[in-house]
Amino acid sequence: MAADPRLPAQALAPRLAPWILMYHSVAEEEEDPYLLTVAPERFAEQMDWLHRTGRRGVSVRELLAAQARGREARLVGLTFDDGYADFARHAVPVLREYGFTATAYVVPDLLGSENGWDTEGPRKKLLTVEQVAELAGSGWEIGSHGLGHQALPGLPPAALERQTAESRRALEDLVGGPVTGFCYPYGAVDLPATRAVRDAGYDYACAIDHSWLTGRYALPRCYVGDRDGAWRLRAKHGRHRWRDAVTGLRWAPPKSAPKSAPKSAPKAAPKAAAGEPR
Repeated sequence: MAADPRLPAQALAPRLAPWILMYHSVAEEEEDPYLLTVAPERFAEQMDWLHRTGRRGVSVRELLAAQARGREARLVGLTFDDGYADFARHAVPVLREYGFTATAYVVPDLLGSENGWDTEGPRKKLLTVEQVAELAGSGWEIGSHGLGHQALPGLPPAALERQTAESRRALEDLVGGPVTGFCYPYGAVDLPATRAVRDAGYDYACAIDHSWLTGRYALPRCYVGDRDGAWRLRAKHGRHRWRDAVTGLRWAPPKSAPKSAPKSAPKAAPKAAAGEPR
């Protein structure tokens, strides 16, 4: 199948998608109906497994920069959606212990409030304006998760621009530097959403699933939950590679057939000499 000309620039990545882990909350919770919370002890075990297997957790910004140089082999992207306050309380100390970095995707209109979009889950505090600024100043990548955690597919163009471009401007004013990463709320993405993210000036965007949009503006990620120990993480890494291969086979443009050499005109038979049979 030929590459779709409607796709954003860089939508079909030249390499396999890097392995990116998707976290949300790191905390102790008795109720977790959406399975978005990892206990601090389990999170520490997961980071220790990465370290013991020779891997290093990094922000998506650092991961893509390393990939551009061909040096991403032992790197794993670490992402934290929604901007929960427990990222600073429980995740950051563990990450620092191993020399890891990470990306936190936050919702600028809701900083300092709660996760009102999770109607059936426990109330969780979000990072404050001061915490986001402090994290960015300490080197942690801050990315946008939209202005208020609203799914992008189906939104009119003006609303898409607001969720992408305005959230980027708000965060850049807050952190005092460039914000180059976007993460689709709920992992929901369609073609207009990828175009809006590109047009807003982001360098990349994270989705969840592999799809026909997989690429720079819809990077697939691997969900990590509280049940994921060493063997499950190993299996998920293998599944990611398998999905990468299937997606690449399905959507990569076909190789052009080698051009065959032009056929030469048949040589004319020599004229028979006088007295020779014709």
